[in-house]
Amino acid sequence: MATDEVRKDLRAAVAARQELGAEYEAEIIEGFLERLDAQRRATVVPAQPQPPANPSRERDPGGLALAIVSMGVAIPITAISANMVGFTGVVVSWAGLVGINLARAWGRRR
Repeated sequence: MATDEVRKDLRAAVAARQELGAEYEAEIIEGFLERLDAQRRATVVPAQPQPPANPSRERDPGGLALAIVSMGVAIPITAISANMVGFTGVVVSWAGLVGINLARAWGRRR
């Protein structure tokens, strides 16, 4: 099924062939086929918008808020875990806080 643009291009190619003669027939046909192929590729592979590489902080205020809350919560969690379990408790508490922030950062990249 030919579109109006393809029909117009074909009519122009035939008219050019009639005007220029048989000497230019190969060039006229090649030019028409190139335009037809370019149009086919444009309709088969539509351009897809690319997501922004780095979302700005205005679009993602949750990341900054999570970091601030994590630091605010880290002080009492460190004190409680150090008092109850010792150094191991502090390491586990901080590993959890870092893990939460890393999970948020990796989730935003996808």
